[in-house]
Amino acid sequence: MPKFAANLSMQFNEVPFMARFDAAANAGFKAVEFLLPYDFPAQDIAAALKKNGLQNILFNIAAGDWNDGERGLAALSGREADFRAAVAKGIDYALTLGTPNLHVMAGIAPANADRDRMRATYIDNLKYAAVETARHGITLLIEPINTRDIPGYFLNTQSEAHAIREEVGAPNLKVQMDFYHVQIVEGDIAMTLRRTLPHVGHIQIAGVPERHEPDTGEVNYPYLFELLDALGYDGWVGCEYRPRNGTVEGLGWLRKLQS
Repeated sequence: MPKFAANLSMQFNEVPFMARFDAAANAGFKAVEFLLPYDFPAQDIAAALKKNGLQNILFNIAAGDWNDGERGLAALSGREADFRAAVAKGIDYALTLGTPNLHVMAGIAPANADRDRMRATYIDNLKYAAVETARHGITLLIEPINTRDIPGYFLNTQSEAHAIREEVGAPNLKVQMDFYHVQIVEGDIAMTLRRTLPHVGHIQIAGVPERHEPDTGEVNYPYLFELLDALGYDGWVGCEYRPRNGTVEGLGWLRKLQS
């Protein structure tokens, strides 16, 4: 059975963020991930992790003005200085938290954007970030995201992501594979996983189409969990879904796997 990490940005929203570490540990999780930790001192998060015996496996490099709708900077021409500052801050947090993976969001393409120019900016920024994170043994992740959840997002398919990964050519750059996004954009999850797993750095799950628990919707998660085991995947699987009726109440799918 794969190892599952709670996503504290979507799960345990019944309590404030800093209380979610206790809640996740009490629910039996051994690892957590979250989107953006920067509203809280890194030392406070590290203390909450240590108190609960939790490992933080992933968070995002700052993605611009989130409240104003920005969803990443890496592909945005003219924002290179902001991106480099975000990388430095992300690394500082990762070192304090002991986090092995950082996800860098590409950003939303402006109307009438020159996609070739955006791609060139993206490549250059990823090369820079890969070098900086590699100095500290951190894996850099890029994730294709469907344009239903984030309209206009620059990176949408696994094939695009792997082509960019190859062009950057950094050993510590890998692709984050969220089965939820894959199913919405392109489907064929199992074969895509078989083909690309050596270059996949992290996996996430959610039911499709509502993004609830993985025991609902159109994706056969028991089959995919067995496939992950068969393929020898030893990383974490992030539970990046929105609980339907309470986080703990919705963990029946996990308890069933563990029984």
